[in-house]
Amino acid sequence: MVQGGVSPAPRAATSGFWSLPNLLTYGRIIAIPALVACFFATGDWGRWTAMWIFIAAGLSDFLDGYLARAWQQQSAIGRMLDPIADKLIVAAALLMLAADQTIAGWSLWAGVIILCREILVSGLREFLGSLAVGVPVTRLAKWKTVVQMVAIGFLLAGSAGDKIWPYTTLFGLTLLWIAALLTLYTGYDYLRAALRHVTTEEER
Repeated sequence: MVQGGVSPAPRAATSGFWSLPNLLTYGRIIAIPALVACFFATGDWGRWTAMWIFIAAGLSDFLDGYLARAWQQQSAIGRMLDPIADKLIVAAALLMLAADQTIAGWSLWAGVIILCREILVSGLREFLGSLAVGVPVTRLAKWKTVVQMVAIGFLLAGSAGDKIWPYTTLFGLTLLWIAALLTLYTGYDYLRAALRHVTTEEER
């Protein structure tokens, strides 16, 4: 039977550690040193390569979740590594962009806000997981992720992109601030949910 337009894969051959969704997740982690290495390359090709690596990572993030659901190949290692891979590649990209001063001055605060929120949410998820409380991803949080990924993509193109469209870096920084503001709001939502459960636990 076809589920969501994707033909089911043989579960016996691809399930578990080496399933295609998990391989896509591993690929995002492996891509991190390649993305970082691009910043040490001379010429514009390094920036373009970094951008395309990041875009491919973003597409694989969507694809691995979709295939895992369509082929019923959700796994414990996939659930563990998927959010970790996302956060690692975003953090690596932001750190390298700050190091080469594509993100500089006041715009560094936007990057700091995004990174702090990721750490906060990871901690809250771990805490709530110990209470067997799920933390659903809101629609606004999904939009935040989209804006954040697009912003980083433009910033990775950076100076190379400015030669084609002079506002490439400025547009990326603008989107980064929008993502940071959305990050503050969605992070507060997660914190409020966690505090509500903390209060409930203490009252018992």
